[in-house]
Amino acid sequence: MRTFIIIWLGQLVSTIGSKMTSFALILWAWELTGSATALALADFFSQLPSIPITLAAGIIVDRFNRKHLMILGDAIAALSTVAIFLLYVAGYLQIWHIYLISAVNGGFGQIQRLAYSTSLTLIVLPQHYTRANSMDSMVHYGSSIFAPALAGILYPIIGLVGISLFDMATFTMAIATLLFIHIPQPPLQDRQQPKGWVATSIAFWHEVTFGFRYIWSHASLRTLLGISLLFIFFHDLGGAVYNPMILARTDGDARVLGSIASAAGLGGVTGGILLSVWGGPRRRIHGMLLGFVGAGLSKTVFGLGRSPLIWLPAQFCSSLNFPLLGSSETAIWMTQISPNLQGRVFAANSLVLQVVSAIATLIAGPLADRVFEPVMQADGSLSSLLIPIVGTGAGAGMALLYVMTSTGLLIIGCSGWAVRSLRNVENTAPNHDSLA
Repeated sequence: MRTFIIIWLGQLVSTIGSKMTSFALILWAWELTGSATALALADFFSQLPSIPITLAAGIIVDRFNRKHLMILGDAIAALSTVAIFLLYVAGYLQIWHIYLISAVNGGFGQIQRLAYSTSLTLIVLPQHYTRANSMDSMVHYGSSIFAPALAGILYPIIGLVGISLFDMATFTMAIATLLFIHIPQPPLQDRQQPKGWVATSIAFWHEVTFGFRYIWSHASLRTLLGISLLFIFFHDLGGAVYNPMILARTDGDARVLGSIASAAGLGGVTGGILLSVWGGPRRRIHGMLLGFVGAGLSKTVFGLGRSPLIWLPAQFCSSLNFPLLGSSETAIWMTQISPNLQGRVFAANSLVLQVVSAIATLIAGPLADRVFEPVMQADGSLSSLLIPIVGTGAGAGMALLYVMTSTGLLIIGCSGWAVRSLRNVENTAPNHDSLA
């Protein structure tokens, strides 16, 4: 676990800096546009390039040094922050620059994340998979405690310039931790090199599609991916209107948004610590489904709330579930897939989830701005019926959309136990050499 902990600490520091910059950019974009669509598009463009890149990312991660790929991802992210800094200082920063930089960062970030996740099985013993993944989730949630709160306080004082400088320093620390450690590499499978461009093209296509064919050939993995797709669609559809909903209902109060994000981080860290000590349930599928249900309930309460008195505890409870559901699901995939195949299979899984997430993110902004917000502002029977549920005024329509998606998460979690192939996903032992 020593190597993992060193990498983990470096990524924690780096993620704090990145989230501070992201939070500052949210505030800057909201001040500039006041549009839910504009904020949702930033998320969409960060996902868009990762979709085609993921087709080859699995092959890249299975064939190239994963440590070097992780360093490359951090370096590109650092250069992205430098670009934002220079554009802002020169007075040229515009919203489309954020979209472009998000796209570049998202593409290389996908390779970096895949290299990191597939390295865990080589540096952590199998009995610690759930624990390591719960610690990994603490990188996200731990940074969420400090980053939004610090950015909310410092943004009016040092602005985007100061926060960007801090982010650059954290990237330096993350890269430094990777330079001086050894990350084992999986053994390469012996393959006869094809001759001719036709044979090469066929071989490349065979490699690209391997992960999809592998998942499709195992019913339990197909079902696991299917329920994950449903969860990510409803989660990201609601998540895309999360920031603009809070900003609209608080008249753009950065401190409230920061405190809610910190509550999310505190809940995630608490859940991660509890899971790290506990080690997770023996049946990991139960942990995943319980996490789905808990997140759906908490997010429903959050959407119904209209003040920090409701938002803060609801967000804490929501995030408390994500280390459990995320670590349990990842551990299932790790135990079912051989390390030398994980790059391609994990990439296929990630690609499908990214496509669904991108669709949800793309439609969330227009749904909020053009459908739900106007409906709740209109003087009609529907709005009158819904006002007692989500209130009225700016942000009420987005709150209604958030409640609907959160209820969907609850239904998905409860329905999972009724699917036999999902309940038995850990009872199967796929042949790691099939299709290879």
